[in-house]
Amino acid sequence: MRIEAKLQDMGIELPVMPAPTNQIVDCRQVGSVVYLSGHGPLRPDGSWICGRVGADLSLAEAQAAARLTAINLLGTLKVQAGDLDRVRQIVKVLFLVNAAPGFTDPPEVADGCSGLLVEVFGEAGYHARSAFGVASLWGGIAVEAEMIVELEASR
Repeated sequence: MRIEAKLQDMGIELPVMPAPTNQIVDCRQVGSVVYLSGHGPLRPDGSWICGRVGADLSLAEAQAAARLTAINLLGTLKVQAGDLDRVRQIVKVLFLVNAAPGFTDPPEVADGCSGLLVEVFGEAGYHARSAFGVASLWGGIAVEAEMIVELEASR
């Protein structure tokens, strides 16, 4: 099944993410590998999911924010790749959680992101991952993720 049709069947509409406002780019491609900059849980209405996981947000709410972050990463990847069927594999995800003191489950939060990638891409969605709890993230967002993806040649 084509990836975009699969996303549509899942009720997922990929966003077009706003361009970064500082001196970075949202992704950089080197050969067949795309490096995606940190993305966060930007809702379709333009608002962000903010708060500290373990204080302001529950694990389930944080996992939903992680899933939304994965959708946002895929939106940027679609623009870069032109066609998500070009994804050969998700190589690596680095995941950051805005964690309250004592919150020790960043990997479980990151599962919201990783789970969507596996659901969408199947075997090609399995990836290496690091997940960290941090004292703060820009703007107070709940989670942030960056991703490395290998693409097939243009179709």
